[in-house]
Amino acid sequence: MSRLSNIIAQTFVKCTGYTYSNLARLFMRLFVGVMFMQFGIRHLVSYDTLVHDFPTMLGLSSQTCLIFMIIVEIVCSLFIMVGFLTRISVIPPIITMIAAEYYIIHDLVPHISLYGLDSTQPGYLPIMFIGIYLFILLAGPGKISLDYFISIFIIGRSGKDESEELEEV
Repeated sequence: MSRLSNIIAQTFVKCTGYTYSNLARLFMRLFVGVMFMQFGIRHLVSYDTLVHDFPTMLGLSSQTCLIFMIIVEIVCSLFIMVGFLTRISVIPPIITMIAAEYYIIHDLVPHISLYGLDSTQPGYLPIMFIGIYLFILLAGPGKISLDYFISIFIIGRSGKDESEELEEV
């Protein structure tokens, strides 16, 4: 019995004591990048249909807003997936998802009605994306990213040590 409890204790400690934060951040960046990019690709493929019904904002035409949205969805997703300018690259998607949520809540998009807690409407998608992007903004890209490799290169070129310049990544 002691041996079994020892195995359980060791397993518990190994499962809770070890973190794979850099791998987890890479997974989160890849996941959200692929998920958001699929919207950009769908918008690009359905451009002719969407251009007439896409919401306008800030006095811009629906065509301009749709083009801006496609650029944000594709370019920012690519940057986030490879970890390039990651914290800056999550800001445009956060803004677009806030705008999308506003349009959904205020029933400005005709095919989506106001939703409640029991709803299966797609109104929860913008909130989910905002949450993931805020996590990436706070956590940073991690060591498996272009941002980290560029930072190491810049630090090495200046003759400094990584541990002096970078907080624990």
